Amino acid sequence: MASDSSSNLRITIESNPPESRLAELNIKCWPKWGCSPGKYQLKFDAEETCYLLKGKVKVYPKGSSEFVEFGVGDLVTIPKGLHCTWDVSVAVDKYYKFESTASSSS
Repeated sequence: MASDSSSNLRITIESNPPESRLAELNIKCWPKWGCSPGKYQLKFDAEETCYLLKGKVKVYPKGSSEFVEFGVGDLVTIPKGLHCTWDVSVAVDKYYKFESTASSSS
């Protein structure tokens, strides 16, 4: 596999994680966000973890013809610094959380 500068900006998908994993992350306390079908140009200034309640998305990283697809029941981590196009085929409803850039240690 060829390595390039975008190889470290990889989206990870955990399909249908167990309820115990969702509870551990306290997902139901996260904010919710949704969008209708369409194409959206996005840049992630912080790492985002999201859990899809509804929807289907193909994400095309900038400069790549390859895509990552995810949907209902997927726990997705999107890396900081990713520029991409979201091609939303089914309206999205998700819980999400951005990683804080501030240190959590005291």
